[in-house]
Amino acid sequence: MNPTVPVDGGEIPAVWGLTSQHRTHRIPGQSAHWLSLRSGESIEIVSPDAIQCCELLPLDDYSRDQVAALLPDVVEPASLYRAQLAQSGASAKRLHRQLERFGVADPALAQGWQLDAGQLPFSLVLPPDASPVTLLLLAPGLDMAVDQHVASGELLIEHRYRSAPLTDLPLPATDSDDQPLPIREIHVPHSSARAYEVKAGEWIQVSDVAGKQCSDFIAFDLDAIKRGDEIVLDSTATRTLAGVALPQPGLYSRFADQNMVTMLELVQDTVGRHDSFLFACTSKYYEDAGYFGHISCTANFNRALKPYGVRPRAGWPAINFFFNTQAQPCGTIGMDEPWSRPGDYVLMRASRDLLCVSSACPDDIDPANGWCPTDIHIRIFAADAEFPRAIATRTTPLEPARMTKPTAFHSRTSALTRHFTEYRGYWVPTEFDGFGARAEYLSCRERVAVMDLSPLRKFEVTGPDAEALLQKALTRNVRRLAIGAVVYSAICHETGGMIDDGTLFRMGEQAFRWICGDPYTGIWLRELAAREGYRVRVQESTDQLHNLAVQGPQSRALLSKIIWTPEAHTPVESLAWFHFTVGRLGGPQGIPVMVSRTGYTGELGFEVWCHPDQGAELWDAIWQAGQPLGLAPLGFDALDMLRIEAGLIFAGYEFCPETDPYAAGIGFTVPLKSKEEDFVGRTALARIPASDRERLMGLVLDSEDLISHGDQLFNGRFPVGVVTSATRSPLIGKTIALVRLMPEFAEPGTRLEVGQLDGQQKRLPGQVVALPFHDPERIRVRS
Repeated sequence: MNPTVPVDGGEIPAVWGLTSQHRTHRIPGQSAHWLSLRSGESIEIVSPDAIQCCELLPLDDYSRDQVAALLPDVVEPASLYRAQLAQSGASAKRLHRQLERFGVADPALAQGWQLDAGQLPFSLVLPPDASPVTLLLLAPGLDMAVDQHVASGELLIEHRYRSAPLTDLPLPATDSDDQPLPIREIHVPHSSARAYEVKAGEWIQVSDVAGKQCSDFIAFDLDAIKRGDEIVLDSTATRTLAGVALPQPGLYSRFADQNMVTMLELVQDTVGRHDSFLFACTSKYYEDAGYFGHISCTANFNRALKPYGVRPRAGWPAINFFFNTQAQPCGTIGMDEPWSRPGDYVLMRASRDLLCVSSACPDDIDPANGWCPTDIHIRIFAADAEFPRAIATRTTPLEPARMTKPTAFHSRTSALTRHFTEYRGYWVPTEFDGFGARAEYLSCRERVAVMDLSPLRKFEVTGPDAEALLQKALTRNVRRLAIGAVVYSAICHETGGMIDDGTLFRMGEQAFRWICGDPYTGIWLRELAAREGYRVRVQESTDQLHNLAVQGPQSRALLSKIIWTPEAHTPVESLAWFHFTVGRLGGPQGIPVMVSRTGYTGELGFEVWCHPDQGAELWDAIWQAGQPLGLAPLGFDALDMLRIEAGLIFAGYEFCPETDPYAAGIGFTVPLKSKEEDFVGRTALARIPASDRERLMGLVLDSEDLISHGDQLFNGRFPVGVVTSATRSPLIGKTIALVRLMPEFAEPGTRLEVGQLDGQQKRLPGQVVALPFHDPERIRVRS
């Protein structure tokens, strides 16, 4: 859908797929995707959850006739997208704007078809002699209420090309339906480099056309170049100012010159794996390897910069985008094939007028470019374009990138702080301006605090065998769980290692909601259901349910003032620990919400769940009602202090797939005696004698020295455990840690040392204690 734009070097070539002749598009739930299908090309439409339907709307009469001839004999007319448009929420407005942008002026008159989930996956192949067809593919769906269980899912479209123009390369992610288009494009053929100028505020998108291709990048101050002075991107200044090896979208996103002044800001990155300012490849590198006369990026840079009077160099320090390097503990630099896939990109914004030069690296003597150098493509966007900061995440290695999204409460939290971090594909606050982690922590311990926990993944598990699936998947005995109750559980694989932990809500006899951290858990549950032959639906509802945690001694008083519950549901003031209720905000006509007596702080607390459309309204109501009670916002830095004091575990720290529930400190979730039915991992867990199990314990240092995840614990010269999480505790006044210990050294009162500087040169003594550090009888959380 891109109009023609100027391209340095002439026409845009059809070079997509030099190493790959296909591309996968993702259509998020309740959204549409425009597609042009040319002769001899094909698409395959896949519903990952095997529940979401696909609707097709041809955009002209010829396309309608062509597509109709390729569809199954029995196919229903498209109708669900109209039902979505008839709603009043954000998804209806967003879809309406998309349809208008794609040329569907009157959706009521558009004619199309629906392929239901049972007809997917479906392949549509355009004959070799056909003219191109244009159509919209939709993943329509209705908004899901908090007590419903059918959410719109995403679709994947596998597009196989003969060849594709570079205009099909992905554009930068945007929060708006009005996608900014480039004002200029620069094509960099493989084994070459191109110089180009950008103005202050303009955006630079560097795209890997075919995947696994490095692109070295240098920037100069353009005004200084015109004066004969070379002010250039500087690696040491950039690393020093950012405090990281390579800038990344967010707070540490600036590239600086040798005067320590920002030149560029990194705004989006779909790869996250780049080299940190080593030299662009040089003639010497190839000569030392025995490849005399091999072209290099440095030589190509010297050639591209010559018209600007830039002095040639034997080696140019550059940002080596997409170059996959690793630093070993001994300091050795290693490398391997890039992680970038076809269409992956980085997006930067110029802080001043710049002269830039980009290469398509010619290295074909090692894995640096996947052994096959290919092309790089540059797009320049106008200064008045708007793009949000975003990092890519992928649940499976080869799927299309998912860019970081704001939560339903971002408009409110971003007004209170600029300190955000990426967590599970969303931006979440780390601390708040005017508060800080210590004040936020104290508010939760002494009064009440509110925090955004929307990145938690939600999965609706429904159907005749829903209980059977969860009984097989979870370590807990699901058959004992009552409707309206919640249970905390682990999910393990066959070795007993933990895939995830989370809370299970029993919404009905055969309707459950699983709340966890890892989006892969949904895929694993579907695979298990298919393997066991269960009649069950596992559908992700994360985009339909966002949630706030309201935690602290005054949390019940706060929510009791604003949450109305009908007579058939438990009121908030009577809600028992690990139970939930459904009600409305403010009264019987308010927005629907679900309230659970759950949390991650060790304090009395609740979580409040709503549809994202009502996120701002829910935040405002809680914020206003909480002011007389001393409410404060709570960021992830303060949450870490709270959960460590409470002895609560976190993925990637206390557990991973190589850690069983016993070693993670949650052996209580494995009822081997009372749960007679088999579950995944049971055999492996039953083989571990209690005397041989590693134990998660607490450690109180004698000081407030900082220690970190991964630091080893020593008894004399020998390691006996590891620090999993640590913080300075306002409660105890010392540094505390969660530690995993060999059973022989896990008794409370044992004296051990944390080893730093190779474990031998610096030792920090401390004492093993039982968990939790805070409220050992858990009286406060149960109150």
